[in-house]
Amino acid sequence: MVRFLTLLLLCAGSANVYAAGSPVDIDTAAQVYLAAGVRQQVRASLGAMPAKMRQMFTSQTSATLSAAQLAAVTAAARKGFQIAVFEPPALAALAANLDPLTVKNSLAFLASGVGTRMVKADIALAELPEATIDKVANGTIAAPSTSRRDALFKKMEAAAQSTESAVQIYVGIGRSLAIGTALGSGMDLETARHRVAKTDTAADSLTLARSLEIPLGRYLAYGYRGLRDADLRKLLSFLQSASGKVYVKAYIAAMSAGFEAMAQRTGERIGESWRELAEARVADAELLAPQTAHAPAPASAPAPAAAPGP
Repeated sequence: MVRFLTLLLLCAGSANVYAAGSPVDIDTAAQVYLAAGVRQQVRASLGAMPAKMRQMFTSQTSATLSAAQLAAVTAAARKGFQIAVFEPPALAALAANLDPLTVKNSLAFLASGVGTRMVKADIALAELPEATIDKVANGTIAAPSTSRRDALFKKMEAAAQSTESAVQIYVGIGRSLAIGTALGSGMDLETARHRVAKTDTAADSLTLARSLEIPLGRYLAYGYRGLRDADLRKLLSFLQSASGKVYVKAYIAAMSAGFEAMAQRTGERIGESWRELAEARVADAELLAPQTAHAPAPASAPAPAAAPGP
């Protein structure tokens, strides 16, 4: 399945039709994790995260942030969005949502010719440079297609519920980032979660879903441009199978857990840094206050203007 990690998005999804059996251990989950090329894909996406976080804060914050505050965002994102932060919660979520039969069938698919070509395409897509990403998203670069191929992609998107899953992960990142920032500033966890929950709206998620549907479809077609129609049919068959649905559900859970952990770690560092900056400003103001209070006014200083009348 195509990965949209570079843009904080994931083009995969699940229909909770088949309930997984007993969870597996971390080592078993790691086999699936590595076979799917997740580590390479996540690593490829992390370099762009500091800029994405700055953009998120500047676009969603009504107050103007200072240069020092923005620098703190960048520094926090560089430390928070690390593979070492991502993998423990991601592997735990993956293990909790897999079962032995799904592992067996998923590993068999990933080791097949179609599976290996899919993983190779996923990694290549995650490694695209930003300029190419923009061109694919706006349709400047497009993969050649046919009506039959377009129909296959539509079925794959429907089977994977790609847009809904992308929204779920993107919103989760934003929520975790906000909670982490509140925690870092000194707020307790329950209050932070309550405050962030009040900002979540179904309308925002719907708007995001509508804005992502077309770009995600383009990425799916571009990412798998090297796969034959027969390959796409086999991939679709796996997605629609019982094990395929559990695999995708587990994959989404892993991506959500890993990216939310990195976002919250980043937010906590941002909150701590901003609190330190605020404390430093207060200390500077208190240090200057006595001097300002007793300093004589300049001889040429004009009198304060009168307040305007009604």
